[in-house]
Amino acid sequence: MTSTPDAAAGRRRGRWGLLALLALFLGPILLAMVLGWLQMAPQGTRNKGQWLKPYLDLRAETPRLADGSEYPWQPQQRLWRLVALAPADCDAGCRATATDLDKVWQLFGREADRVHILWTGPLPDPRGASAEAWRSLPADADWLQKLPRTGETAGVPVYIVDPNGFVILRYAPGFDPADLRADMARLLKLM
Repeated sequence: MTSTPDAAAGRRRGRWGLLALLALFLGPILLAMVLGWLQMAPQGTRNKGQWLKPYLDLRAETPRLADGSEYPWQPQQRLWRLVALAPADCDAGCRATATDLDKVWQLFGREADRVHILWTGPLPDPRGASAEAWRSLPADADWLQKLPRTGETAGVPVYIVDPNGFVILRYAPGFDPADLRADMARLLKLM
């Protein structure tokens, strides 16, 4: 029995269709593997802050607030913390950072209840609607000295601490608040 030219053409079309289907499903996987191998992550998935590797583990530390009360990490509550290391003499730039943190906190919307702002020293200005999110820390707390610094003398660096007590991201003084908001929005979706 010999095959007709129409049957052979149909088999060729079927093979091409199968190859196209395989390319459709395997192509994105292969592309992602190549991009990962070349360490070329898409811009939308990169963090704006500086990843701290290894993460700084503060679980053994029990922070104390400026009023002397303990501030336990309590991972079951799933609270994220923004730790701001304000200088003792809070100038206009320092107050601008506080205002930016307040705006960022308000932009979290319904997720805002899951974020606390830990500020070293006296809190600048009454915070209004976000007052329940702000906590004042003594500037001389031992655990604050463990936070990585890069030698800057002016400005307010901000750190993101996860619900378990790991410091995972750092923002240098003068950071863009939109970057902090973007990173925190992504982190809040994770937990």
